[in-house]
Amino acid sequence: MKIFLWIAFLILAAIAIFAVQNSSASMVTIKFLIWKFETSLVYTILGSIVLGIFLTLLFWIQRAIGTSLRKRELSKENRSGSS
Repeated sequence: MKIFLWIAFLILAAIAIFAVQNSSASMVTIKFLIWKFETSLVYTILGSIVLGIFLTLLFWIQRAIGTSLRKRELSKENRSGSS
């Protein structure tokens, strides 16, 4: 678990350094359906990372809840089968 946290920290540090080094980059235009935004490249990179983390957490939480419910169900079956 500790190695995972260190790797995650190193990746986040690399992303932060990359974003800061590109802070003087020109503005970028983001088009999505009918919306059009003009923003700095740094905010685009950081926003993409935050969105990716958020979506990953959503899927992870869904899987964790499903696993927990399945574990509880199997535990009940095991108790009722041993009686």
